[in-house]
Amino acid sequence: MQIIAGKLKGQTFNTPKGHKTHPMSDRIKNGLFNSLGDITKLNVLDAFAGSGALSFEAISRGALSVIAIDADYQAFSIIKDNVSKLGLKDQVKVSKVFLKSWLKNNQDLKFDLILADPPYHDINLDSINLLPSVLKTNGILVLSLPKQLSTPDINQLIAIKDKQYGDAQLVFYQKIS
Repeated sequence: MQIIAGKLKGQTFNTPKGHKTHPMSDRIKNGLFNSLGDITKLNVLDAFAGSGALSFEAISRGALSVIAIDADYQAFSIIKDNVSKLGLKDQVKVSKVFLKSWLKNNQDLKFDLILADPPYHDINLDSINLLPSVLKTNGILVLSLPKQLSTPDINQLIAIKDKQYGDAQLVFYQKIS
């Protein structure tokens, strides 16, 4: 895979093998970041990081920092290797942990933007419903889902946009208070 825009455009990175992760297509990634607009100097949480693709795209497009979380050992190892290969050790921090555990231990952190692209075979809405606890007021959460699922309600957030891409959808939420 490669980074599609920004200062790191064209840089390549590795992805985990197997079916546990589903890399987001360039078309969907481009739609996601174009919909977000300027993300310069934002602090980002990549809640189901997989290969780190969304983390790297966010940094390339100007995000200040990213915390990338994935519970899968292979994904965690790939992300760490990619962070090193891309020279992003100062901007991307990687944690191998289940999201619910990470959230429980990091309530003091607050993010401008949360990217949540969970494994489609295990969406885990219980964990996703905890994400608003680390989202700043007016912050945005983007949730990637299979197209056939209805837009879930998420505690403390309102859905502001829904974009369809083939068999996938992106739902944009905002934290109002």
